[in-house]
Amino acid sequence: MPRQQGPLRVVDLGLVPYGEALALQRETREARLAGRAPDTLFLLEHPPTITLGRRGGPSDFITPRDALPGMGFEVYDTDRGGEATYHGPGQLVGYPIVAIRELGLSVPRFVELLEQTLIACLAGLHLGAQRREGSPGVWVGGRKIGAIGVHLKRWVSMHGFALNVCPDLKHFEAIVPCGMEDAEVTSIEAELGRSPAMDEVKERVSKSFRRAFGYGGVETEAAMTSR
Repeated sequence: MPRQQGPLRVVDLGLVPYGEALALQRETREARLAGRAPDTLFLLEHPPTITLGRRGGPSDFITPRDALPGMGFEVYDTDRGGEATYHGPGQLVGYPIVAIRELGLSVPRFVELLEQTLIACLAGLHLGAQRREGSPGVWVGGRKIGAIGVHLKRWVSMHGFALNVCPDLKHFEAIVPCGMEDAEVTSIEAELGRSPAMDEVKERVSKSFRRAFGYGGVETEAAMTSR
């Protein structure tokens, strides 16, 4: 269990373009590094976006990269770990800006607790999920339902996790998700035959995150306006 902390700040951003959310993450991480902000969890959705992590490359695109903007996708190179990932409406994205050393955590343990957060959320929806050794993320059987990719600067995290609630799964066909050619992508909706409300999933993830990381409570803020 991480060291006991004060409340966690949770901010619901709603639907936010990736570039705006990236700028907000960087701004908040600098504030956290300077001691001007608490540990913060941003919860949000993105318009259709494909991001490429540090281990990604041209082979991660099934649809040619230069064709994607004309199909309605934004494409970004990022400094997170991993390869290609899709984000879009119906997928809950979480960006924890967390000082993991103050929580007494190593990087592998931090990733494990992010996985634990998603697994606990899914259990509350009566959906069994697991980790897979050597493949960060969360799985239902052999199907991937949650992705994780982080970046740390002086032990403060950025980027985070993505949980497929009810996205258009066909959009994942534009890439090799997480560099795994044989991995099938799934969602809560596909597994249960129905989709819970996104607000319900956000609440479950917020509570699961707080419990996994040992925060004393949650301070929730309403959705922020576009920057």
